[in-house]
Amino acid sequence: MSECGCLVGRPVMEVESRYVAVRHHVEGFPSEEDFKVKTGRLRWRPESGEVLVRNLYLSMDPYQLNRMKRRSPSHVAVDGIVPGERITAYGAGKVVASACAEYKEGDVVAGLLGWEDYTLVPAGPRAGTSGITAYDGFFEVCKPQRGEKVFVSAASGSVGSLVGQFAKLASCYVVGCAGSNAKVDLLKNELGFDDAFNYKEEPDMKSALKRYFPDGIDIYFDNVGGKTLEAALASMNTHGRVALCGAISEYTDAGHRASPDLLEVIYKRIAIRGFVIWEFLTRFSEFTGIISDWICQGKVQPIEDVSNGLESVPSAFTALFLGLNIGKKLVKLA
Repeated sequence: MSECGCLVGRPVMEVESRYVAVRHHVEGFPSEEDFKVKTGRLRWRPESGEVLVRNLYLSMDPYQLNRMKRRSPSHVAVDGIVPGERITAYGAGKVVASACAEYKEGDVVAGLLGWEDYTLVPAGPRAGTSGITAYDGFFEVCKPQRGEKVFVSAASGSVGSLVGQFAKLASCYVVGCAGSNAKVDLLKNELGFDDAFNYKEEPDMKSALKRYFPDGIDIYFDNVGGKTLEAALASMNTHGRVALCGAISEYTDAGHRASPDLLEVIYKRIAIRGFVIWEFLTRFSEFTGIISDWICQGKVQPIEDVSNGLESVPSAFTALFLGLNIGKKLVKLA
């Protein structure tokens, strides 16, 4: 037995693995033609300390588009994607070979894997989900108080749909915006939002928010940036809090970047904080226990939108920017 817990005499395992790569850096709106499915081979060795995972589900996340750009501020926090190479991404899979005592063959794991059939993980999968982003973004960044008024943009997405439900559990009043009437119905009739509206039917977002929040907004959970952020700031109450989780409206068009009225921020003493999931990963076990209980008790309803097959990754990913998904977008491989 080696230090990592593997049997030294176990044979090397080699597998053929398809993977999705970008053909070139993606600037602007992504299309299916920007991607290609390639094939390579992965070799697991018993002395490597690595875990070989057969991927079952892959996560589609908008932030990946920033990784695909030649240059992006996001590269400070996460590595850029090199054209032609494998793309790391969150997912879930089954261990088929392990040279690490923490994992054994047959274990189902979730964490940082890849848009591919198999992933070799150096030190065991690293945890990360939309759920912990929503949980810590809302409870740690926004610090809600009972009775506060919460606005959530992209509220039918993987993060926003959970934030709204967490807000209700915190005894807050919550309104979400989404891009279709069907999504609005989902928010109000299935997920428990107090109200919701279709932003595409609102020519003036500032007026819309004044209508839905006549007494102002205490917390804004921002997933889109742009004009929506500007409008939300205009309706914020004194000492309001803004959690900047994403800016999807700005990912494909730099012309949509927000130009907030800083006097609103100064004189209302609004706290604005950007955050990324990695700063909360030490709390993953705590989060898993809490959210599992809430789901089992029927207090939280996860919403998933699943496509099938590795070859569907390009269309599933680009669908995020067309507003076609409802809830968490996943690709099922097996």
